[in-house]
Amino acid sequence: MSADAKTLAVYDARSPDYATMVSAWETPGLDSFIAVLPGAAHVLDLGCGPGLDARRMMDAGLTVDAVDASAAMVATAKKAGVTARQATFDDIAGMDLYDGIWANFSLLHAPRAAFPFHLTALKQAIRPGGLLHIGMKLGEGEGRDRLGRFYSYYSEDDLVRHLTMTGFTPAARFKGTGKGLDGTKGPWIWVQAHG
Repeated sequence: MSADAKTLAVYDARSPDYATMVSAWETPGLDSFIAVLPGAAHVLDLGCGPGLDARRMMDAGLTVDAVDASAAMVATAKKAGVTARQATFDDIAGMDLYDGIWANFSLLHAPRAAFPFHLTALKQAIRPGGLLHIGMKLGEGEGRDRLGRFYSYYSEDDLVRHLTMTGFTPAARFKGTGKGLDGTKGPWIWVQAHG
């Protein structure tokens, strides 16, 4: 199982702080993700956190399957009116279930060794031509931040290579920098790719 107990403990303990932090953000890529999908699309929000993005997708008319490994984050998402459930990356299974998958800064907590298996599961779960949005921190290797959360880092080329090898076709990408829950600022990227 690729869920890291220390990472989950941080999110369980700091879920109110995290929800406050992300509520001040304009989520990069969310508007374009919603705009590309058909009106009644079925979307997986993988690592939904406090449910703010899931709520926006629901308000746009999408049907959202919101999941997070943190019990506290699921509870926070439910308070936002999101039908969220607790699940890990390893729990994602099924064929042709989703028109879109929103994996915005969630899979960065998976070990690099497990990453190809998670992408394969997502490729199977997405309908042909469906849209995957994946956000990751840029860098190399694996490690823990100042709060103890586990991260895997990827270069842009490495991330695109993983997506392509799994059968996704990268269509758009965007890079930026931002400050996380631990207070450090770092570079990130999101890539949108078709299944």
